Amino acid sequence: MKLKTKIIFAFVACMSLGLAPFRPEPHIWGKLKWLAGGAKGMGFMDYWDTFLHGMPWLFLLYFLTVALWRKK
Repeated sequence: MKLKTKIIFAFVACMSLGLAPFRPEPHIWGKLKWLAGGAKGMGFMDYWDTFLHGMPWLFLLYFLTVALWRKK
């Protein structure tokens, strides 16, 4: 698969899976705020959920980094 296709796929995953559910706020945003607040009361499933919702963002960051690295 071409790098451009991977970036587009990762972006679509970020906008759908990475942010779902969207209301009242994106799920990953709520989890990150919870972690920043000390993660009091977080269990294993909450960490796992944060990992799963964060993976599309990590893939997008990785593919963008590779694209910029190759451009140099």
